[in-house]
Amino acid sequence: MTESRKLNAPWMLAVWPGMGHVAMGAGYYLIARLKMTLLAELATREFFDPEHVDVRGGLIQPLQPPRSRLFLRPDPDEQHDLLVLLSEAQPPDGRWDFCRRVLDFSRKLGVVRMITLAAVASEMEPEAEPRVFGIATDDAGLRDLKLLGAAPLEDGRISGLNGLVLAAAAESGIQGIGLLGEIPRIFSQFPFPAASLAALRTLATLSHLEIDLSELQRQADNVQNQLGSLLLNLREQLSEDETDKTAEELSMTPHARTVPTQPRLTADQKRAIEQLFEQARSDRSHAFELKNQLDQLGVFSAYEDRFLDLFRTA
Repeated sequence: MTESRKLNAPWMLAVWPGMGHVAMGAGYYLIARLKMTLLAELATREFFDPEHVDVRGGLIQPLQPPRSRLFLRPDPDEQHDLLVLLSEAQPPDGRWDFCRRVLDFSRKLGVVRMITLAAVASEMEPEAEPRVFGIATDDAGLRDLKLLGAAPLEDGRISGLNGLVLAAAAESGIQGIGLLGEIPRIFSQFPFPAASLAALRTLATLSHLEIDLSELQRQADNVQNQLGSLLLNLREQLSEDETDKTAEELSMTPHARTVPTQPRLTADQKRAIEQLFEQARSDRSHAFELKNQLDQLGVFSAYEDRFLDLFRTA
């Protein structure tokens, strides 16, 4: 720790990158809205082998492994201080040892409850209200979740640190609870702040935490509207493809099709678009960036089929 201080039976929320940006989105929001302060940094460098180096101006830059930083919000009622452990990455190997490191650190701080956030993908519509599912390390925690309306995750498998750290907590005698926000499976690689919002509401009630969620609500509404429109366009395009195919089979004479005039793109603009398509194919979280660029250039209609093809295999 960077300093020695007495904490009030703290609860720790541990977050890592994952589907829908659910955990990280909630963690960053808490840190910002509650004006939390950096308390300590967990030493985890040995869990991450460097895979590349950054070069600037021909010079190799110092290695920067993923960091795990701990933020504090003292409880004004001196009941349960809130700690947020924000880790930039999950280690590729040695995850159980990593969890034990986190729990050893937690015991020194007097943590009495460990909480994780994660996503659970379903066939939900993007504009629907996400459900919150819960898991716990003991019956008391499960009862708390049920009282809050979080449906117990009856069967399943929690991959990564979101589940492992709770197992390590139980082994260490610390109560553990996991909240899983629902996200649409077809857009599982997109940030989905509505799931972060739903999980934070449950967490706030569980911990008697007063926090203004209006900013996150606006962000969630905006993303849900965009994803809803995107899915509607995809369905319409699929329907039109079937209609066009039928019409073409029935037609006995060739017919002309009027093609709208599109703005002329420069070679640099075309290259930039192709680079964005490549990024979106490997990681669909870049799809919004791609669409915004096509909209700004006024050429989305010319690329619409290719854009929607990005989602066909989901």
